[in-house]
Amino acid sequence: MDFLWSLFSFRQHRHYARVDQAGICRAFKHCIKPPAGHDWVEINESRLCWLNQPLPATARVVRAPARSRRRPLLTA
Repeated sequence: MDFLWSLFSFRQHRHYARVDQAGICRAFKHCIKPPAGHDWVEINESRLCWLNQPLPATARVVRAPARSRRRPLLTA
């Protein structure tokens, strides 16, 4: 039964790149959850030409800050 539910559930895989101290791309990973470690950054796609090269700034995914659902109190 779990197999049938897995067919209908949508899991979005995301791309990650392992970047060293100098900003050089060392590895790629394509997974659902973010990899453990501080040297992994989310990227919009994986390109083999980026390996052993500086990761372009345009490749990194910039997440928008989460909006607060609280609304300010109305004062009269």
